[in-house]
Amino acid sequence: MAETAITESSLKDALTERLKATYVEVADMSGGCGQSFTSLIVSPEFAGKNSLKRHRLVNSALKDEIAQIHAWSAKCQTPDEHEKERATTGGNDGPPLDGTDEGKVDGVDQ
Repeated sequence: MAETAITESSLKDALTERLKATYVEVADMSGGCGQSFTSLIVSPEFAGKNSLKRHRLVNSALKDEIAQIHAWSAKCQTPDEHEKERATTGGNDGPPLDGTDEGKVDGVDQ
């Protein structure tokens, strides 16, 4: 079976569908080659789960996609957590960009 290209859009669609996510932001950190992604995922499915269980849920939902990429990170929040954070940060949404140079992995041609 041929592998399909992994994109920000395909990951967003998969997360929205598979985790009943109410908000998803995915950023390609690899300069467009589809090998490194970071994300912010807001889903009621995370309620009552600690960080490890939330990440396991995401990794399970994206098992096939994650197998095709080099790096993946996710920030997982419930809708209530997301609203509280937005209220304290002035509404700045987006995936975490830690360890990047303006949202791109250092050393990657863009």
